[in-house]
Amino acid sequence: MSRNEELDKALANLQASSADVQACAVVSEDGLIIASMLPQGLEETHIAAMSAAMLSMGSRTSMELKRGKLQQLFVKGEDGYVIIMYAGPHAVMLAMTGKDAKLGLIFFDLARAAEQVENILM
Repeated sequence: MSRNEELDKALANLQASSADVQACAVVSEDGLIIASMLPQGLEETHIAAMSAAMLSMGSRTSMELKRGKLQQLFVKGEDGYVIIMYAGPHAVMLAMTGKDAKLGLIFFDLARAAEQVENILM
């Protein structure tokens, strides 16, 4: 199985294990899509660029406020959540959920998927 196929499988497994995950992607730290399962109407390049910008700002904020190395970003909007979590030294996992999502389960499933992606990318 190719690396692309393995990444697609990891994203599919994330969505299958958590019905609350509506979309997910693997994004490089410099803002390029590596793999994605995004719904139509969402532009991959915009999602990737926003993820990189958020990651940069979050890392800087965490360090400046002496909270240690950034582990994850969490954005809550009226219609749901966006969660970004590191998946190795050069990539992040992004998950989008609905507003009634069970966040504890999502954090658990996302951490497992991030570990899987990190192993694939090594």
